[in-house]
Amino acid sequence: MAGESGRGKFMDDLAGVAGGAFSVLAGLRTEAEAMAKSQAEAVVRRLDLVKREELDAAMEVARRAREQAEALEARVAELEHRLAALETGTGASPDV
Repeated sequence: MAGESGRGKFMDDLAGVAGGAFSVLAGLRTEAEAMAKSQAEAVVRRLDLVKREELDAAMEVARRAREQAEALEARVAELEHRLAALETGTGASPDV
């Protein structure tokens, strides 16, 4: 019977050691991920790269500017057409 209680104590100790090892490994994993993220951010800064959010925002600004430029081009073309019609006397009404 003494051997059985010794074996139970050994298994409890072994489970405790395993639990502690898993805790240490989880902590190491978290620390390694934080270090990798920090290194990646440093590389991005060194290479002067932009973050995805910044790129998306710049692309949206460019899209809006392109749409505005296209609308202005169409308006200028229409105004030029009306001006040409007035200059030639074709009777286009100047309701600008």
